[in-house]
Amino acid sequence: MAMESVKPEPVRYNGFARLLHWLMAVLVLGLAALGFYMVTLTYYDPWYQTAPDIHRSFGVVAFVLVIIRWTWRKKNPPPAMSDSLKPYEKIAAHWVHHLLYGLLFILPISGYFITTAKGDAVNVFGLFTIPAIFTQQPIENLEDIAGTIHLTLAVILLVLVAMHIAGGLKHHFIEKDDTLTRML
Repeated sequence: MAMESVKPEPVRYNGFARLLHWLMAVLVLGLAALGFYMVTLTYYDPWYQTAPDIHRSFGVVAFVLVIIRWTWRKKNPPPAMSDSLKPYEKIAAHWVHHLLYGLLFILPISGYFITTAKGDAVNVFGLFTIPAIFTQQPIENLEDIAGTIHLTLAVILLVLVAMHIAGGLKHHFIEKDDTLTRML
């Protein structure tokens, strides 16, 4: 009778998952920095038109990447959490990851509504446009409402990212476990 080979449980994220993670990290931090910078610009600043175009284009890239990342994660489950994690840390990590994915999905949608509230399309790097769903505002002040939602969610995302980074660093430098190295 032949023995079935059992594939060992991975202890690290695979290369594609790590690539997507770090691309998203750079995009999120870059989009946040650009977003907070561009709201300080005045009408006569040379970046007044350019910064939002760049922000929107990379926001579309982030949206596509989060869909790819979520799909990849569903087909390639991550390695089991380290046994050294306490039960509350496993629960916190689980919920923070779900919230990160949710926010990374919803933020670009709220950004889309800021741009398209008055019927304008989203220009993506001058290569193509994403048309507006509405030709006129279906809700009064939709642009402002979407802007408030976008900013609020961006701040929540950055708090969660800070928690995510702090948790990884805590596990690496204080707990001295493999939590961080599994994504490096």
